[in-house]
Amino acid sequence: MTMRPEHLARPPRPVTVAAIQMSCGWDAARNIAHGEALVREAAGRGAQIILLPELFETPYFCIEQDSRHLNLATELAENRAVRHFAAVARELGVVLPISFFERAGRAYFNTIAILDADGARLGIYRKSHIPNGPGYQEKSYFAPGDTGFRVWNTRFARIGVGICWDQWFPETARVMALMGAELFFFPTAIGTEPPPAPPVNSREHWQRTQQGHAAANLTPLVAANRYGLERSLQDPLNLHIRFYGSSFIADGMGAKVEEAKEEGDAVLVRTFDLEAAAQLRDNWFVFRDRRPDLYGAIASMDGVHGK
Repeated sequence: MTMRPEHLARPPRPVTVAAIQMSCGWDAARNIAHGEALVREAAGRGAQIILLPELFETPYFCIEQDSRHLNLATELAENRAVRHFAAVARELGVVLPISFFERAGRAYFNTIAILDADGARLGIYRKSHIPNGPGYQEKSYFAPGDTGFRVWNTRFARIGVGICWDQWFPETARVMALMGAELFFFPTAIGTEPPPAPPVNSREHWQRTQQGHAAANLTPLVAANRYGLERSLQDPLNLHIRFYGSSFIADGMGAKVEEAKEEGDAVLVRTFDLEAAAQLRDNWFVFRDRRPDLYGAIASMDGVHGK
């Protein structure tokens, strides 16, 4: 029998991921309970890292400018979703990135806490890119994140997590890839544009953008979105967004391998071999052939003046 050199025979490293799709109402306890039921379903199907949508404790309050919504923010240690799902993570032995509205001193952030499979908090990431447009008035609530992009060594994989608008910026995924992320996770709240703007459905653009991140970095990606019609609390504004669901999982070549419908709860589950993904990255040489010396313009706002 011919023996292969040991360095050519690295064992597989399977990891099973899940994306949760759900609707969100004003009863936070009910949202948390419903999210837990879907997490348990995912874990029952073998998922080890499970992603819930962005800001799932409530409807997407950023649809309007109303300072009363600041009362929804909590400090990390006080947040009921983070505290609740820490116990769930520990019981089920799963990793859970949990999105929440954070208050930190006088500042407010759109934040995600990374809960490892023993329920321990590995740290937080604060959303870097803050949108402001019809129906997405996030600058009224969130300061730009000050954590920088981060990756975490969880029990099952080294993961990178961005939040919604972050996913439209290729720099987000590339930086996390350079930091060693083996999987990308993007919790999301996105849907059609509200009136009076003409109806715009960005569903396919949204998916293709993230599929490009997976393909360009040869790294599987998980995107979890909410679904359903949500309205402004200020009735005269008549603002509403139909969140289009369509959560999905893409492989390291950017292909959608799991996808939810535009309506309805969904639990998407997929297993990836992290060793095979690493070999794929090695064989494509996209990191070897980078030219950081030519990328100075990316660190400027005008393409000229930067560091």
